[in-house]
Amino acid sequence: MKKLILSAVAAASLVGCTSVESAVVSGSEIAANGEAVAVIQGNALGLTAIFHIIDIVQSDLDTVVNKLLISEAKAMGASKVDLKSASTTPRHGIFALFGTIIGITSSSATGVAVK
Repeated sequence: MKKLILSAVAAASLVGCTSVESAVVSGSEIAANGEAVAVIQGNALGLTAIFHIIDIVQSDLDTVVNKLLISEAKAMGASKVDLKSASTTPRHGIFALFGTIIGITSSSATGVAVK
């Protein structure tokens, strides 16, 4: 039973939690540089070890912007993304103290997909 629980926890820790939400909009109702297709929001949770030095599950701006936001926009037929906001958990300096042995990081980005 202990081995089953341990293997379930290990498997869950290696699978990152990512989420992409989108809403199709009318190009005439959203102001953008081009014809707006959708509003897209991407979130990712990560897991780090030893004061955010070792990434167990990656969660950074590269992940949410390139892998989530841009890939979703291209899947919806857009050619570009007008990035409105992006944020991530700081990992350096005094913020590294919050990582201790195991730390949780979060990254998010929001943009408008345009043609």
